[in-house]
Amino acid sequence: MRFRSNRSSSASPHPPVERSAPTPAVHDREPDVVEAPLSAHEQDLIRASVAVVEPFATEMTVYFYAILFARYPEVRPLFPPAMDAQRDRLLRALLRIVDLIDDAEGLARFCGHLGRDHRKFGTLRAHFPAVGDCLLASLARYAGPAWTVDLAAAWTKAYDAVADLMISAAEQDEAVRPAVWPATVVHRLSRGHGIVEITVRPHMPYEYAAGQYVSVETPWWPKQWRYYSPANAPREDGSLTFHVRAVAGGSVSSALVHRAAVGDMIQLGPPLGDMVLDAATHSDLLCVAGGTGLAPIRALVEEVARRGERHRVDLFLGARTGAELYGVDDMLRMAQRHHWLTIRGAVSQEYSPGIRGALPEVLAEYGPWYQHDAYLSGPAPMVVAATRTLRRGGTSLDRIHHDPFETPVLSIP
Repeated sequence: MRFRSNRSSSASPHPPVERSAPTPAVHDREPDVVEAPLSAHEQDLIRASVAVVEPFATEMTVYFYAILFARYPEVRPLFPPAMDAQRDRLLRALLRIVDLIDDAEGLARFCGHLGRDHRKFGTLRAHFPAVGDCLLASLARYAGPAWTVDLAAAWTKAYDAVADLMISAAEQDEAVRPAVWPATVVHRLSRGHGIVEITVRPHMPYEYAAGQYVSVETPWWPKQWRYYSPANAPREDGSLTFHVRAVAGGSVSSALVHRAAVGDMIQLGPPLGDMVLDAATHSDLLCVAGGTGLAPIRALVEEVARRGERHRVDLFLGARTGAELYGVDDMLRMAQRHHWLTIRGAVSQEYSPGIRGALPEVLAEYGPWYQHDAYLSGPAPMVVAATRTLRRGGTSLDRIHHDPFETPVLSIP
């Protein structure tokens, strides 16, 4: 089991897939939870223990996987050969679960995402006791004298609750859709600055909503999955286009940019994420995109056009230099077709005609935006700074939408 705490076709050997309007709510239904699984005292015990082991987090995750593979060698094939990124994901997921132990709905939602997403790894119900055994053993080792009978009982109860939520979500998901979708690369286009558009066509119907993100596995790095956001709303032929930037140390992104060719086959995991148009309350939308964060924003703009809804969209695109402001011409053409779409591009590290400055500063200049739903996508520091700017201008937190910080456009691809 793995805890998980961007984004004109040639002919394909597979026929087009008929599409209908996306209905992700059916697949993303969470288990019913009405009460927090732990008492207030148990929650306090777990939070205190996290403070004790956090200074040893790296060592603890290394130890966890070492004893997991030694005690239960049958689970090793579920994991990639290189484990560095996986250890970091485990730690982030554990910390997120601890954050949510007093939030029953949030915990159910997060664990439901984990359970559905873990199906692509081949995770089975039988794997959960092995993980729980080694997790508690690792916590006990690094908590030292702080590890008491009461603390062990609290962690056991917490883990059992998380496992039950994940298993329930996975089993419900298994009844309605596959764990993975094979997809063929049908088109690729270089956009410069290490960015390539990769268009794929799944071999089976793939339902998702504009703004969601998708995990991708390549044949060159088996068991290594990275998250990317489709840059398009659902199409009649079922194809998806990803914007991928090759980064230093990014094995999957480098493979997609430098090796993937028309005819190659990749695997897609289930769609995830809540940064969708149906989350909007206001008719006016603010969209902010930095770098390849343009992908899900472009998909949302396409979705507004596809539905013919009466949204007004203000889109801000940001980059360090004008040359890095990719995709702006495409978006300007969309603005010419749709009177409700306004495009502004901003650069932060060179002088050029137009708007100059970092996106959060530009947002403050053109705001306030408290009567808009805001969709933010790009590097995590930009999203955090933009959120602060919007909050200072009166935008409520529930009107600000973005991906979790551990997913595609907010982390290393």
